[in-house]
Amino acid sequence: MTRRRYDVVVVGLGYVGLPLAEAAVHSGLVVAGLDTSAATVADLAAGRSHVDDLSDDDVAKMVVSGFDPTTDARCLADTSTVVVCVPTPLSPDGGPDLAAVRASVTTLAEHLVPGTLVVLESTTYPGTTDEVVRPILETSGLRAGVDFHLAFSPERVDPGNAVYGIRNTPKVVGGHTPACTEAASSFYALFVDTVVPTRGTREAETAKLLENTYRHINIALVNEMARFCHDLDIDLWEVIEAARTKPFGFQAFYPGPGVGGHCIPIDPNYLSHNVRTRLGYPFRFVELAQEINAAMPAYVVRRVLDALNEDGRALRGAKVLLLGVTYKADIADQRESPAVPVGRRLLEQGADLAFHDPLIGRWDELADELGEAATSVPDLLAAVADADIVVLLQHHRAYDVDDLADWARRFLDTRGVVTPSSHAERL
Repeated sequence: MTRRRYDVVVVGLGYVGLPLAEAAVHSGLVVAGLDTSAATVADLAAGRSHVDDLSDDDVAKMVVSGFDPTTDARCLADTSTVVVCVPTPLSPDGGPDLAAVRASVTTLAEHLVPGTLVVLESTTYPGTTDEVVRPILETSGLRAGVDFHLAFSPERVDPGNAVYGIRNTPKVVGGHTPACTEAASSFYALFVDTVVPTRGTREAETAKLLENTYRHINIALVNEMARFCHDLDIDLWEVIEAARTKPFGFQAFYPGPGVGGHCIPIDPNYLSHNVRTRLGYPFRFVELAQEINAAMPAYVVRRVLDALNEDGRALRGAKVLLLGVTYKADIADQRESPAVPVGRRLLEQGADLAFHDPLIGRWDELADELGEAATSVPDLLAAVADADIVVLLQHHRAYDVDDLADWARRFLDTRGVVTPSSHAERL
């Protein structure tokens, strides 16, 4: 068999694809990264990273080790393995938008050669690999499970996690046939410590959705408890700390201003949408959790209003400073951040809004509404002292929360880290 130029081509060089490519490179594989963005490819070739988990130095080392970022799809015909890591955002009807997946595998079908292993990592609904990806690939004239291997392996990247990365996070793999599962498992075993095979692609696709639906529902539980515990004058944060001392049967989840990022607000909807469209009935737990979590930004605004009322102030015209507007602590990613609906509701009610975030200079998601105020305040302490109320939405490690609360007239902490006082309270 002719030796191919690349051991693997990673399609989509975002927060999933780039760390995967790095792990493959450092295991000794010859790796190409295919992306439609010429700017992204140029930056990577020059050793510049665009994801939080990899530094410029990390990318530069990848390039020196032979990593080949490119926009040229001809690399797909010269590789043993193709891993598709393109985004699957929500479509207007609540299901996954598979446009990027369809485009990627359509291009792949034009270059597919016998013996190639194709793995989809993009999160989607059960059945996508066999019902959407496979028919497109088979327009090449090659048959999955006969002429090429096809599998699904859900990404489990947790941006900012210093403990678990690609190598020590178990990899779930489900193939179109048992031989496909074996081929994909053998590939991932080259740079992942533990590979977990499933019966087929649907089981692997559903495993990813179960993981995030579990989190979504439990976050909704504590978010709902946050509301009634506040009304009953019960410290929910202390309740959670007491409950988590039980060494079995309990896992701690914490309330917050809403859910954000690329998984929790989106992935459970794929499963709910799939159940409704295929079976005709609702996935009630998911839909209720979505309703509860989606209501949290409005609840935060209500708590801001209540705090200002205690000082005889109206929300309209009040100076409100938001701290941390990214979706996750110590991550610069703004996608699906609950800070956006919080900020919009405050603006709708006439607040004089400003923000600070040590990781981003400009709040792109709210730039149109904020105008000049879309830039992070330059002097944090001065802005805190000047605000009528300060709201901590994300606990970045750069924040000394108790110190900031001491400078503030009113301080509302949605992350449960401030020491409560007469002017500082937790959600």
